[in-house]
Amino acid sequence: MRKQLLVLMTFVLSFATAFAQGGVVQGRLLDAETGEGVFGASVLVVGTTKGAVSDVDGRFRIANVSGNVTFRISYIGYDQITIERSVSGDVDLGDIQMQPNVIALDQIEVIASVAEERKTPVAISTIKSVQIVERASNQEFPELLKSTPGVYATKAGGGYGDSRINLRGFNSENVAVLINGVPVNDMENGRVYWSNWAGLTDVTQSMQVQRGLGASKVAVPSIGGTINILTKTTDAEKGGNVAVYTGNNGYSKASFALSTGLSEDGWAVSLSGAKITGDGYVDGTWFEGYNYFFNVTKQINDNHILSLTGFGAPQKHGQRQSRASIQYWRDAPEPKRFNPDYGILNGEILSVEDNFYHKPQFSLNHYWTINDKSELSTAVYASTGTGGGGGNLGFSNATAPRIAGTYSPIDFEALIAENEMNADGSASVALRASRNDHEWFGALSTYSNELNNNLTLLVGLDLRSYKGFHFREITNLLGAEYYLDDSDVNQPVKAVRVGDKYDYYNIGYVNWIGGFGQLEYTKDKLSAFASAAISNTGYKREDLFNYLDSDPNQITDWQNFLGYQIKGGVNYNLTANHNVFANIGYFEKAPIFDNVFLNFVNDINPDAENEKIGSIELGYGYRSRTFNANVNIYRTQWKDRAFIRTIPNNTGDDIVANLKGVNALHQGIEVDFVYKPNTKLNIQGMASLGDWEWQNDLTNVQIFNGQVAVGNPFDLRIAGLKVGDAAQTTAAITVEYFIVPDVKISVDANYFADLYANFDPLSRSTTDLGGATGPQPWKVPDYSTVDLRMKYDFKFGNFDATLFGNVNNVFDTEYIADANDGSGSNAASASVWYALGRTWTGGVRINF
Repeated sequence: MRKQLLVLMTFVLSFATAFAQGGVVQGRLLDAETGEGVFGASVLVVGTTKGAVSDVDGRFRIANVSGNVTFRISYIGYDQITIERSVSGDVDLGDIQMQPNVIALDQIEVIASVAEERKTPVAISTIKSVQIVERASNQEFPELLKSTPGVYATKAGGGYGDSRINLRGFNSENVAVLINGVPVNDMENGRVYWSNWAGLTDVTQSMQVQRGLGASKVAVPSIGGTINILTKTTDAEKGGNVAVYTGNNGYSKASFALSTGLSEDGWAVSLSGAKITGDGYVDGTWFEGYNYFFNVTKQINDNHILSLTGFGAPQKHGQRQSRASIQYWRDAPEPKRFNPDYGILNGEILSVEDNFYHKPQFSLNHYWTINDKSELSTAVYASTGTGGGGGNLGFSNATAPRIAGTYSPIDFEALIAENEMNADGSASVALRASRNDHEWFGALSTYSNELNNNLTLLVGLDLRSYKGFHFREITNLLGAEYYLDDSDVNQPVKAVRVGDKYDYYNIGYVNWIGGFGQLEYTKDKLSAFASAAISNTGYKREDLFNYLDSDPNQITDWQNFLGYQIKGGVNYNLTANHNVFANIGYFEKAPIFDNVFLNFVNDINPDAENEKIGSIELGYGYRSRTFNANVNIYRTQWKDRAFIRTIPNNTGDDIVANLKGVNALHQGIEVDFVYKPNTKLNIQGMASLGDWEWQNDLTNVQIFNGQVAVGNPFDLRIAGLKVGDAAQTTAAITVEYFIVPDVKISVDANYFADLYANFDPLSRSTTDLGGATGPQPWKVPDYSTVDLRMKYDFKFGNFDATLFGNVNNVFDTEYIADANDGSGSNAASASVWYALGRTWTGGVRINF
């Protein structure tokens, strides 16, 4: 009996032990470089199926753990961590530092001027690669930032790569965009053509928006802010991934990435590529795009790293370029989809308006750790590219013959018939492209020296040489043999065939040399910086059509403009939870190329001068375990905004005058927050309230040609008019919820208000307004959108895999996102585009 009782007790104890409740193990994973939480890392109890995935704050929690266990923590881009621990109850592993295994990442961040929270005194928003992978779907760089304070982004006409972005009311000409620290704004006009980088979201390590003055050390004056895009470099671990996606209107994407890891002799190689095709949501906006990326790194020794990077995104797509009245779109069968800018030929789509670009960038970076106090990071880069946009020749899209009425494709057969009526074989109508090819070379070098424990000196050079080729070419003669052109004075009449230049051909030269210096001070709770930069922008223009080859005026002398910027800021961490910061700056920027050379010829503008910008910003930040928030107040004064007015002259020669003294004021308040009450729920939100206005009138302006007054004096009445083209009030909220540890759903809601139609301030000039300001531009109706995302992590054999699903504009909301003001400054006279309706994508990614 005693023996039986002993056996029974042993059985009961074994049973109880087997079903005993173990302890809860928790902790937080932090990026050792930035101190930010690592989101999406895997924490596994070795030898079991128990584990967790870190949340957006880097926190994880695993229940029912007991005994002597081993935890394996892993995530792509970081060194794997193994922790052994005896668990007999609840255990908090605390903050666990994860070391990035991306070679030379910190040196790239130095060149790219990446800002740090609670240290760099600027307003920043950062999107990491994990978030980009989840959000990208069929969206482009600007759209990924639409929930960022101060940002207004749209798809414009709706074509692939045609999206645009405004920051604090400033368009891309006044927003610095850098990829790995290299400026990509057009050297002549400052614009950013996102179609050049369409699809590169696949190879992006992070995107950081620095609003206002920003922390950029290169001599790049940014009025609205700076968008810093860091591409992936070379992972020190071997691995990669493959992915496939599908979506609405024939969207298809396939991609791969591969890294060899760091070999014993210091070599590492990473490659990635993708192909993207589709029919487009808007009729006739077909697209075919590719992207590629490679990085070859050699860790020569502990002090020297050499890294070669190249990436590009060749693409071609149909466009919708024609805006029209609201009534025009409402009368269309589907206002969100109709496109008047394409037709049908031989049963296939032929676009009048299309876009094709391939402008890759290659850079060779050298990182030199001179000693434990100083480093030198240098990048030399090159970009040689071609591209252009299509258009009509000899006909108008608006009046072109249609296959079956107003809202049907253009009838190219009818246009071909028009050409066939010409007995000599010449073309009355044709398709053409405006080309913009370039050759761009540059070098960036930054030297840093820790002068003492608190003070660091940074100095550097920014050198650039740019050559832009501008011309038109024939792309389709629509059945004709040639087109007669008389625009080239060296060949007064010539027969132009497909691929030949016509109408204009000129070359713009830009040389840039800049230098900067910055002192950074850090001690205890205080961090501060003061910086200065100076640059010389030189412009030269060569015109091969309007001047004889023998004419010395065919190419101009260099026109040089000296610009500079000074800025400084301070951040003070009041406590572990609270910080405040302030920054102030002033800079002068060179006029754009087209304001230096007038009338599209080599006429030099003698009165071209720098634009002047001053800015000040105050900020407050709060950080806690569950709630983070930021508040920023900014004021940006833009003086001597460059405007040029053309006055017709009786002799037939137009007089061009600079309008000086036109000022604008952009000010506002921005709030953003993140609330994470537990490991399952994450809520992010923002609100941005802007007040952007033209400040002053110009009265009794007289234009002079030499000493002679030309035309009548006029007034420019713009004081108090709202700046158009971007919503001045925006708000957003994102809710992310883990249904189970491997399944997350996310909802993004965005609200846009106080969007005034874009208008030319010079259109508000008059000689008789009685001192009254003209009417405000038309205000577009407020609108809101909701997007839905889903992510499911699972095992595919021995591989980690993720299933993605995205629905944008879930409720198929009909709204206007882009508008130009009309003569009546009202809804009836405005020309607009309707935004896209509901779109969706789904895909799977397998890591190996």
